[in-house]
Amino acid sequence: MITFLDGKLEEKQPTRIVMNIGGVGYEVLVPLSSFDRLPSEGDACRILIYHHITDASQALFGFCTEEERKMFILLLGVSGIGPKTAVSALSGLSVRELKIALVESDVKRISSISGIGKKTAERVIVELRDKFSSGEALEALAGADAAPGDHRLRDAALALISLGYKQADAQKMVKSIQLNATTSVEEIVRGALTGK
Repeated sequence: MITFLDGKLEEKQPTRIVMNIGGVGYEVLVPLSSFDRLPSEGDACRILIYHHITDASQALFGFCTEEERKMFILLLGVSGIGPKTAVSALSGLSVRELKIALVESDVKRISSISGIGKKTAERVIVELRDKFSSGEALEALAGADAAPGDHRLRDAALALISLGYKQADAQKMVKSIQLNATTSVEEIVRGALTGK
């Protein structure tokens, strides 16, 4: 199986790229989320690969991050979701937005993806919402309001869960707290508990 390609980005189009690896051109299908991160044509490029093989064909799907590739593989595991629909999902929503929609059981948001109707969206939610750890789910939920690399909201929510609060309640409690650069996790937890 091909895990990644490292070479020259020969061609670049919104859903398809061609990688030149030692004089051999590999066609790779990519979601828009990865396309936006690619270098210019002719530049060196490394892309993570999912090698999809069926009786009728083979295709390479490329991703700029491991998070995207993992979400793609999770989506493929859902009955009725093929690789093109999974790529469409990652083109329509970021990985974080998909996680939030799954954790919050947002059928409307998931069914807004091209190729996914209401029944398929419900199946995606049922099959995938429990695939994320509490930490991953909270990071996605808290991450919409936090700066990249800022885990204070997630850590505070995990502390509330350890105190016996339900995940959804803990997430709402910490989101209501106003953060500044010096707010500590302890202050967030105290504020969430006191409502201040």
